Amino acid sequence: MNLRFPLRGLLVALCISWMLSLAQARELPDFANLVERQGAVVVNITANRATSGVATPPLQQEDMGSVPEWWRRFAPRQPDQQVPEDEDESVGSGLIVGADGYIITNAHVVAGADEILVRLQDKREFAARLIGSDRRTDIALLKIDATGLPRAVLGDSSKLRVGDWVLAIGSPFGFDNSVTAGIVSAKGRSFPDDSLVPFIQTDVAVNPGNSGGPLFNLRGEVVGINSQIYSRTGGFMGLSFSIPIDVAMDVQAQLRDRGRVRRGRIGVLIQEVTRDISDSFDLDRPRGALVGAVEPGSPADQAGIKVSDIILRFDGKPVETSSELPRIVGATQPGRKAGMQVWRQRALIDVSVGVAELPEEEAARQAPASKPADVRGGNRLGLLTQDLNAEQRKQLKLDRGAAIRRATGAAARADLRPGDVVVAIVSRGQVQDVRNAEHFNRLVDGLSAGAAVSLQVRRGDTLSFVGLRTAARQP
Repeated sequence: MNLRFPLRGLLVALCISWMLSLAQARELPDFANLVERQGAVVVNITANRATSGVATPPLQQEDMGSVPEWWRRFAPRQPDQQVPEDEDESVGSGLIVGADGYIITNAHVVAGADEILVRLQDKREFAARLIGSDRRTDIALLKIDATGLPRAVLGDSSKLRVGDWVLAIGSPFGFDNSVTAGIVSAKGRSFPDDSLVPFIQTDVAVNPGNSGGPLFNLRGEVVGINSQIYSRTGGFMGLSFSIPIDVAMDVQAQLRDRGRVRRGRIGVLIQEVTRDISDSFDLDRPRGALVGAVEPGSPADQAGIKVSDIILRFDGKPVETSSELPRIVGATQPGRKAGMQVWRQRALIDVSVGVAELPEEEAARQAPASKPADVRGGNRLGLLTQDLNAEQRKQLKLDRGAAIRRATGAAARADLRPGDVVVAIVSRGQVQDVRNAEHFNRLVDGLSAGAAVSLQVRRGDTLSFVGLRTAARQP
C-alpha cells in the first residue's frame, strides 16, 4: 500500500494550517468591542472665556467666499476660522470617573474659563463646575449634576510595556468620539517643566481637542490621560504624551477632598548621573540623582545632605534617574519622615529626612452658577446687545433690531458674533420682531429654562436663522 500521497496531503494541510495561524497572529487587534463598551465614559468639554473690555465692532460682511452659511453654523470651528475678539473657546475631552458626575480632564483645557460645558455621548449637555485644578500635573476635576453615569474601568499604567497596543477616544478639532490607536513608544518620559509626571509616550494620533481624554489598553482599562503632543506644525507628528492614570487619580482624589494638591519637598537641586559621573564617583553604574546644591535651612540641609551626594533611594523606592526623585518626593505627604539612601565617598549612608510642603499656588476653583450663560450683563442666551445707531441703520437699511456686542456660552457656540444683528426671535412657533436691545432682552427673559429658540440674524447682507437654547438646562 502506497502512503506517500496521503502523507504528502497531510503535510500540506498542516503547512496551510500553520500559515493561517501565523496570519491570524499577525492581524491587528479588533478595537470595535472596546469602543462599544467604553465609549460612553468619554465626554466632550467646551470651555468659554471672555476677554476684558467691551468694544463696539463695525458692522461689516466677512468674505467667506463660496462657503455656505449652514456649514459655518454647524461644522466644528476650523483652526483658521476667525474667533470673536472678546470670546475665546477651547474644546477638549474628559473622562467620567464617578457615576455621580465627577469628570477629570486637563487643567489647560479649562484654565481661566468663565463657563464649562460637558456633552455626553448621548448628546445631553451639562454646565460643569470646577472642583479644583492642578497646573503641575495638568489635571482638573469637574462636577456635573447627574447620576447613574457610566464609569471608567481603571487599569495599572505600570504594567504597560513598550510596544503594547493602546487606543485614544476624544474630540480632535471638535469632532466628538473620534477613535485613534497606536502603540506605547516609551515610558517615564519627563520634560523640564513637567518633572512630576512620568509621561507615557505613544504614537497614537492626538490633536487639539483630544486633551483630557482617556488612553485605553486592549482590555478596555484606562491607563492614561492624553495631555501633550510634540509638534512643529500644531498637529500630530507621531509623538503623543499621556499622564499615567495612577497620577491622575491621586491628584483628583486630593482635589475632591481639599480642592488642592499637597506635595513634598526636601530642598535639593539635582542633576543626572552620567556614565562619566558614575565612574568618577566609583558608583557601580549610572543611577541616582546627584545633589548639585542644598537649600540652606531646608529639610535636606537639616538632615545633613551634602553637595556631591548621590541619592539612590527615597522612602524605600529606588531612584534610577534624577527625574524620578521629584516625583517620589512630591508624592510623599508633607510632615512625614522618610528614609533616604545616599552614595557618599564610596559608601552607602542611610539618612532620615523630614518632608516639607512644596509651595503651590491656590488651586483654581469655581462656584456653581445658577445661570451659567448670564455673564457680564448678557442675557440668558449669552448675548450682550445694543441699539443700532443712525449710521448702522442707514448702512444695513434696518429700522429695528439688536446689535450683538458680545457673544458667550450657547450664543458663541452657535457662531453668533459681535456685529451680527438680531432682527427676530422664534419660540414655540411664534415669530416676534425685535425692536431694540431692551425689547430683545425682555423676550429672552420670558423664555423658560432650556427652551429651544431660533434667532433671525442679519450678517452683512445675509439673513439666516440660528438655533440655540436658553441657559440652565437640566438633565
